[in-house]
Amino acid sequence: MDKTNSIHSKISLNQLSVLRTAPDLEKDQYKFLFNELLPYMNQADWFTVGIMASSASSAVNVLREIEKRFKWNQMKISSNTDITGPVYLKANQKTGEIYVRIEYGLGEGILISCQHDDINKDSNTLGPFPLNFFHQEI
Repeated sequence: MDKTNSIHSKISLNQLSVLRTAPDLEKDQYKFLFNELLPYMNQADWFTVGIMASSASSAVNVLREIEKRFKWNQMKISSNTDITGPVYLKANQKTGEIYVRIEYGLGEGILISCQHDDINKDSNTLGPFPLNFFHQEI
């Protein structure tokens, strides 16, 4: 096993935070990271989601999977998604709005920012998670 794969088999949320693109994960790694993520999500009041993807349709589909997984209300797309090229999607659960823009030079993955209504609490941005991370049965 090469060094990259051995790192992936033991990767933590802290290690993800330094990556520009989401790593390929083995099946058992999904469960480990999901279980590490849940306490952060359970303490949050609301979320922002950033998705770096190869297309707008891919990014929107990934967001819809996240909404379904966590039983969030479906957010409204507030920008043109009829664009060609790599994108960055930003979804704000508090406002219910989604914005998508062309963005070159990014990696690929999902960033979840756990937000708080109390401005004295720091938000936590976690990821990048693979685009299929929240689609997995864990």
